[in-house]
Amino acid sequence: MRGSEFAELKAFVAVVDRASFARAADHLGLSRSALSQIIRQLESRLGARLLNRTTRSVAPTETGRRLHERIAPMLREIDDAVAQTVGATSRTAGTLRINTLSMAAKKIIAPRLGRFHRSHPEVVLDIVVDDGLSDIVAGGFDAGIRVGERVQKDMVAVRLTPDVPLLAVASPAYLAKAGEPKTPTDLHRHACINWRFPGSGRIARWQFQKKGKKIETLVEGALISNHQDIVVPAALQGLGIFYAYNDDGIAEALERGKLKRVLTDWSLTMPGLYLYYSNRRHLQPALRAFIDCLLDREEGKRASSK
Repeated sequence: MRGSEFAELKAFVAVVDRASFARAADHLGLSRSALSQIIRQLESRLGARLLNRTTRSVAPTETGRRLHERIAPMLREIDDAVAQTVGATSRTAGTLRINTLSMAAKKIIAPRLGRFHRSHPEVVLDIVVDDGLSDIVAGGFDAGIRVGERVQKDMVAVRLTPDVPLLAVASPAYLAKAGEPKTPTDLHRHACINWRFPGSGRIARWQFQKKGKKIETLVEGALISNHQDIVVPAALQGLGIFYAYNDDGIAEALERGKLKRVLTDWSLTMPGLYLYYSNRRHLQPALRAFIDCLLDREEGKRASSK
């Protein structure tokens, strides 16, 4: 296979994996027009249409889907072989693709970007913020960050944070008008702010437990959203009760008295954040270094070496 043919196949897999010419072009370091030309050359060489394109989306044709199923695993095997070769030289370099929840990107990754780059200037971080629980293997990612209960069983998982409490909160104005629920069953008489899981589109069920008694319920209200920047302001503005992880926005609002906790003795603690990667992939030096950085191990190593 000539180098140009390999490049065409790699470009095709990148477009299908990301369902986007723009994202694939960014990943490959190409312009969209150059990537489009490469795909046209591949289709012309094979004599088959591989992708259906519209102004808003791109998806493989049936022929393209079959081709992708055959060649994508082979290309990933090649990437793994290259990563293992790089690992054998102990050189921390290359592109590291991470798929992460937005809250992990904000609280764990973003504050450490500068430190990681200074320690490992030859590593390019390709970070995709994705709350939709994408398949990291199918997407060609080296690792993902998810809540513990949502990590697939066949993955190697590294805990990043302790377990976190769920908090039921509402504005004082809402509670003054509607009263405070004493048990989870009281929520059916309240307006509640619902969370829709990105990706699946499923609405979260609210789970509670007290003295061994478990209650799981669906609630109703005036708002459903899949983004924290919508649901937290809604609670602040008195649209109802919200049940969520204790993030920075909620913690600050509680401290300033803009939100108040309810059902405190019923609230659960949920698994914390984990970084995970396929147990079939070699742990390359760049990913090992990234994990050390997220766990602040590099700081400890430097301190112990002084």
